[in-house]
Amino acid sequence: MKKLLSIFLTCMLLVSFSLVPYEVKATIDSSSDKLPFTQSMANFKMEEQRLWIEHVLWTRNFIISDLASLEDKDTVLDRLLKNQDDIGNSIKPYYGDIAGNKLSKLLREHISIAGQIVDAAKEGNKSDVDKYNTLWYENADKIADFLSAANPNWSNKELKDILHMHLKLTTDEVVARINKDWNADVQSFDKGEKHILILSDAITNGIIKQFPNKFSK
Repeated sequence: MKKLLSIFLTCMLLVSFSLVPYEVKATIDSSSDKLPFTQSMANFKMEEQRLWIEHVLWTRNFIISDLASLEDKDTVLDRLLKNQDDIGNSIKPYYGDIAGNKLSKLLREHISIAGQIVDAAKEGNKSDVDKYNTLWYENADKIADFLSAANPNWSNKELKDILHMHLKLTTDEVVARINKDWNADVQSFDKGEKHILILSDAITNGIIKQFPNKFSK
């Protein structure tokens, strides 16, 4: 039964490659250099996908709690920040503790700035929204710069494009909730959840290509 489940999950991951939008497909397709798809690859990809889905899920929960001034806001924020540490920890086996901690720090800044944008939007302070939005995109560029410097298989431009779209879709959620446009809110989250898998797969494919010996079995 476990063997059948493993085969099924591996097949599902292979199918997911065909769902990646064309603009990032070339990088992802070339990442494995025709390496055989192994169980360790499947495990790594599924774990990284879980972490990044948690990223958009807990970000959504925080947006809801913050905009509505719910009592669980700080608890949700703590869980969201833990996710940033988890993502940083996930690259430590390949790039070391310093690099993993650096990614966590950048991602924590990503969340901190997002919270400032939400608060400014809730108060209708357009000047602060614009200010923090500029910082938010600068932070996304820093994340792309950091990752592309660590791995030549990661295109700086493509990472920035992916991260900028992530910011846009998150912003769409905030705007929709403020406007009480619940259909747009749900649609924005659905799009964001699908989109984050592009980033997750780009990261895992780049690491697999850079460290093929770690994924031979």
